[in-house]
Amino acid sequence: MRPFLSRGWAERRGLRLWHVWIVLPLAFVTAIAIAAGAFFAGWDLLGARELKPERRIDSKTLFDLVKLSFGVVAGAGALVALVVAYRRQRVDEDGALRDATRLHNERFTNAVSQLGDDSAAVRLGGVHALAGLADDAPTRDLRQTCIDVLCAYLRLPYTAEADLPPGDTEARHAYLAQREVRHTIIRIIRDHLRLMPQPPRSWQGHDFDFTDVTFDGGDFAFTTFSRGVVSFDGAKFTGGTVDFRYAEFTGGWLRFNGAEFADGTVDFTGAEVTSGRLRFNSAKFTGGTVNFTDAQFTGGTVDFHDAQFAGGTVDFSHASGTAPAGLPSSGTPLPAGLTLPASW
Repeated sequence: MRPFLSRGWAERRGLRLWHVWIVLPLAFVTAIAIAAGAFFAGWDLLGARELKPERRIDSKTLFDLVKLSFGVVAGAGALVALVVAYRRQRVDEDGALRDATRLHNERFTNAVSQLGDDSAAVRLGGVHALAGLADDAPTRDLRQTCIDVLCAYLRLPYTAEADLPPGDTEARHAYLAQREVRHTIIRIIRDHLRLMPQPPRSWQGHDFDFTDVTFDGGDFAFTTFSRGVVSFDGAKFTGGTVDFRYAEFTGGWLRFNGAEFADGTVDFTGAEVTSGRLRFNSAKFTGGTVNFTDAQFTGGTVDFHDAQFAGGTVDFSHASGTAPAGLPSSGTPLPAGLTLPASW
């Protein structure tokens, strides 16, 4: 289990504190142990081995004992106050987190309701509301939930333009409205993946599930995929241009297992793989153009095992670095449409 999942689970279960009558004795014992350790360390460092015995206690010694007693009582009171203040602070923080989570849930419900509206304009408002909600989410898990909903919208049944009934104006208008909502989601994801990992609005490191999504275009150019799992498993690229130009793959998993590249263009020009795993296992290249020109495979693992090159164009011209696993050697007869550098 990832560490942030464990923390998120604790946040969902709420604050758990030991009883004060357990904490206070432990605090006292710890304080006494520390004080004793410091005393004996100082005793040894100062070279004190014997104390001069006192036959009688004079007024100065008695006064010092009284001051010591008051100091011990004051220290004990300060320790109690410190423990109580710490517990109060923790309770206040937990209350603030609960309030923020409650407000988040209310906004989340409204945004999801907008996504289900019949009007494309209202759905667009819901998309932007969910994106803003993800940016403001008080915990990582709540942000991931918003991202999951946006990805789930893309996974809903979708009819590509080529499959529309000819001459059906109403169906085409509905398609164009739906396409605008879907491409807005893709642009929002792209913009958040272009940010550096440190800014609070960056979505790098989160999971994105595009399994079985139909893509008729989309822009992921100049994005960075770091950590997390991004799944295009079973996705269908049916037209338009899906742009991954100069994207950086610096960690995590990016999977195109079983994806079908049937038409249009998927452009990986200048993309750079430096770490992580990029998988095209059992992908089907049956049409259109998939362009890896000038791509750099300098690290990580890239895998094309069981990929089918049955049509279209797959171009690795001027690609550099280690050849991805599963590709045929350039010295052997290559499937039609597949171009590899001579160095591979």
